[in-house]
Amino acid sequence: MPLRRLLVRLSCCALFALWLPLCAGAADLTRTVAQVKPSVVGVGTLLKTRSPAIVFSGTGFVVGDGLSVITNAHVVPELLDSVHMETLGIVIGKGDTLEFRPAQLAGLDREHDLAHLRLTGAPLPALQLGESAELQEGSELAFTGFPLGMVLGLHPATHHALLAAVTPIVMPSLNSRKLGVGAIGQLQRAPFAIYQLDATAYPGNSGSPLYEPAAGRVVGIINMVFVKGLKESAISSPSGITYAIPVRYARDLLQRKSPESK
Repeated sequence: MPLRRLLVRLSCCALFALWLPLCAGAADLTRTVAQVKPSVVGVGTLLKTRSPAIVFSGTGFVVGDGLSVITNAHVVPELLDSVHMETLGIVIGKGDTLEFRPAQLAGLDREHDLAHLRLTGAPLPALQLGESAELQEGSELAFTGFPLGMVLGLHPATHHALLAAVTPIVMPSLNSRKLGVGAIGQLQRAPFAIYQLDATAYPGNSGSPLYEPAAGRVVGIINMVFVKGLKESAISSPSGITYAIPVRYARDLLQRKSPESK
C-alpha cells in the first residue's frame, strides 16, 4: 500500500476515534434531557385576584419521594399576602396551559441560599442527587430551567456548562470600601466553595439543577442572584459566567426537620 494512502487511512481512523466519543456524549445528553425535564418545575405564587394570577419567581427540581422540591431561598417570597390567600407553590407547563400545585416551605438554608418545598398529592418524577466531591474542574455538565420565566411560555431550556473553577463564595477585595453588606455578612460565616461555570444563565434559572450529562445526577443548584451579588457586584452587564451551589448542601437541607416539626 502506498505510504500516502496509508497516512490518509490512519488520519481518518484517528478522526473517527475522536468523533465517536463526541457523538456518544451528545446521544447521552439527548436521553438525559428527556429524563430530566419532567422533574424541573417553576416556583412561584398564586393569587386569584391578581393579574396574572400566577407569578413566576424561579426554577426548582423534584427529588426524594417525588414530593420534595429544591430551589434557591431567594426565589421563595419572604411574605405572602395572607389576607387575599396568596399561595406558594410550583408551576408545571402543560402545553398552552399551566398547572399550579400548592407547596409548604419545609426547610430554609439562607447561608447557602437553598429552600426545600414540600408538595401533597401525587408524586412527580424525581432526580437523583450525585456527589459533589467527585466533580473535577474541566467536567462537562448541563443545567435545565426557565431562563425567561413564563415570558415565552413555561418551556424548560437546557444549556451546556463546563466546570471552570471551584472558587470561594466571596471575591477577595483589596479595598474594604468595595465590600457590600452581603459580602461582609458572608465573610462572618463559615467559608464554602461554589462552582464557577463557563456558561450563561439568567435570573429565571435560579434553582435549576446542574447535572451530569450521562447519568442525570444532580451535582449543584444554579444561583444567579445571591452569588453574583457577592462575586460580581462590580460587573453591570452579563459576564458569561454562571455559579452553582454544590449539591451536598441540598442533601443536608433535605435531612433537616421541617420548621413545623420542631
